[in-house]
Amino acid sequence: MRLTFFVFLSGYFLLLFIISLIFSRKMKGLEDFFLASRKLPWTLVFLSLAASWFGAASLLVTVDQGFIHGIRAFWIMGIPAFVTVIVFYVFLILPIRRLHFISLPDLIEQRYGRGVRHLAAILIIWYMVVLAASQMVAVGNFFKGFLGTSYLAGLVCGTAVVLIYSVLGGFFSVAVTDGLQFVLLALGVISLAFVLWNPETMQETIRLTVEQGNGDYLNFFSNLKTDTLTAVSFIMAWTISPIAWQRIQAARSDQAARRGLAVSAGAFFVLYGLLVLVGMLSLPFFYGKEIEGPVFSELIRSRTGMFLGGLLFTAVTAAVMSTMDSAINTGALSLARDVYQRILVHESTRYAVAAGRVSTVLVGGAALLIATQLRDILKTLGLASEIMAEGLFIPGVAMLFLKRKCPLAGWLSLVFGGGFSLAGFLSEMGLFSVPWPPWPESLPYGVALCAVGFAAGWLWEHLRSRFSDQS
Repeated sequence: MRLTFFVFLSGYFLLLFIISLIFSRKMKGLEDFFLASRKLPWTLVFLSLAASWFGAASLLVTVDQGFIHGIRAFWIMGIPAFVTVIVFYVFLILPIRRLHFISLPDLIEQRYGRGVRHLAAILIIWYMVVLAASQMVAVGNFFKGFLGTSYLAGLVCGTAVVLIYSVLGGFFSVAVTDGLQFVLLALGVISLAFVLWNPETMQETIRLTVEQGNGDYLNFFSNLKTDTLTAVSFIMAWTISPIAWQRIQAARSDQAARRGLAVSAGAFFVLYGLLVLVGMLSLPFFYGKEIEGPVFSELIRSRTGMFLGGLLFTAVTAAVMSTMDSAINTGALSLARDVYQRILVHESTRYAVAAGRVSTVLVGGAALLIATQLRDILKTLGLASEIMAEGLFIPGVAMLFLKRKCPLAGWLSLVFGGGFSLAGFLSEMGLFSVPWPPWPESLPYGVALCAVGFAAGWLWEHLRSRFSDQS
C-alpha cells in the first residue's frame, strides 16, 4: 500500500511542477507574480479561495472533532468559513474592489500613515508564517504515518515542493494548482462519505454515544461559549486576512468576485458538513481502539481500497499544500512589497519578480522553523488567527470606511492588540508565561485592548481636528 501512496504522490508532484513551469514565463512584475495580473475568472477565484481555506486543519481536525464531539464540530471550521464568506459577499466586495492596491498595507498607509503600514506588514507576515507552519505540521505528521519518513523529513519534503511551484509560477501557479487541489479534495471527501454512509452505521454511532453517556454528541450547542470564541477568532482573522483580499483584488471584475464568493459559501457548507459526518460515522469502526494519528488517516488505511486510498491520500496532501502555498505567497507579497520595495529600494520595480521569489523562500523557511517547534495543528492555526483577530481586525475593517487619516488610532490598536497576541504566542513557544488564559479564551481580552487603543486614538484625532478647524 505504501508503494501506491508513493506513486500517487510522485504523479501529483510532477503535475504541480509542470504547471509552475508553464506559468513561470508570465511573470513581469509584482502584480503578475502576486495578483495574476488581476485577470482571474470566477472559477479560479472560487477554487483558489476554497482551497486556501480548506486546508489540513479543515480536513484532519474537523474529522477528529466530529469523531470525538459529534455535530458541534461544525463550529470549529464550518461556521467561520461560511460566515466569513457571507460577510465578504454582503459588505466588503465593493469597498475592496474600488480601492486599487497591491498589498493590504498599501491601503493601511492611506488611512494610518507609513509607520502604521510597516507595523501592519510585520503582523501580516508573522500571521502568514504561522499559518503556513500549521500546514507544515500537518504534512510532516501525515507523511510520517503513510510513507514511513521522519516528521522532519516529511516536513521538509512537503515544504520544498510548495516552494518550488510557488517560486516558479507565482500566484498564477498557486491559483491553478489550488484549483486542482480543491477538485481532488472535494472528490475524495464526497467519495469517502458515500463509502461510509448507511443508516445502520449512523444508528450504531448513536447507540455508542448513549452507551458512553455522551448525550451531547448530537447537541449542536453543547459547548457554546468555547465554540463561539473559537468561531469568532477565525471569522475575525479570515475577514481581515490578505488571502481573501488578494483573491478579490485578483478577480477580473466585481461580478467574478461575487460569483466566486457565492459558490465558495455553498461549497464550504456542504464539505464541512460532510467532514463532520465522516467523523461521526467513524465512531463504530474505532470505538475503544488506540488510534495512531488522525482519524482520517486511519480511515484511508482500513476502510478504502487501493484507488480510493491513493486518491484520499493525495487529497489530504493537496489540502495541506493549498493552504500552505496561499499563506507563503501572501506573506511573500507583503515582504516583497512592504519591505523590499517600500523600505529597501523605495518603490523601484527593478528585480521585483526576483524579490518576490526570494521573499517566498524566506517566508517558507521561517514557517519551517516554527513547525519544528509547534506540532499541534489546531493550536498553531489558532495562534495564527489570534494575531489577525486581536492585532488587525478592528483597524483593518475600519479603514474601509474612514474618510480621513487616523495615524494614532492605527498605532495604538496595532500596538495594544498585536502586542497582546505576540505575548501569547511567545508564551505558547515556551519562552515565558503570561497571566491570562490561552487561545481561544484570551480572544476577548486582546480584541478589547485593540478596540480601546483604536477608540482612544480616533477620539484624540477627531478632537484635535475639530479644534484645528475652529481655530
